[in-house]
Amino acid sequence: MSKAKEFGPPPNPRGRRLDAEELEKIPHIRAKAPAKYAWAVGTAMSRFLEELKNGRIIGRKCARCHRVLVPPRMFCERCFQPTTEWVYLPGTGVVETFSVSYIDTNANRIKEPILVGTVAFDGAPPHCGIMHYFGEVSPEELRIGMPVEPVWKPKEERVGSVLDIKYFRPLKK
Repeated sequence: MSKAKEFGPPPNPRGRRLDAEELEKIPHIRAKAPAKYAWAVGTAMSRFLEELKNGRIIGRKCARCHRVLVPPRMFCERCFQPTTEWVYLPGTGVVETFSVSYIDTNANRIKEPILVGTVAFDGAPPHCGIMHYFGEVSPEELRIGMPVEPVWKPKEERVGSVLDIKYFRPLKK
């Protein structure tokens, strides 16, 4: 018979779990760290945002497949060719998708819903648009394929952001 010494499980090299009483003894602070960041948008998005500030929608045209990309990109993700031309669009378009949300941007429940979805712009191919808010329309009236137009903030309030467009509303005829 072997007289080997019996050992328990090997020690956890990462330490051990602390109970609530032990945790209270460790100095700590609960705080929200301010998350500040900078983001370089590049050539195409910089121009797109500047044009929004001026109340215009702009895209880039692919030399090979002739698609107009909105928001603009410097290369076409379909045929991998550089885009070569800036194209101004009328700003009108159609609702491609939408959602009716009873939760606001801070995850709070709300009584009046937020209407948000994707707009495909006239002069650009389907499925090539931006996500945005819808206004001046009820959830019951909003539908896929509905023609819409942008409602811009006053010029002096625009800063070069997609939110320079307040929302899209049904196209007035």
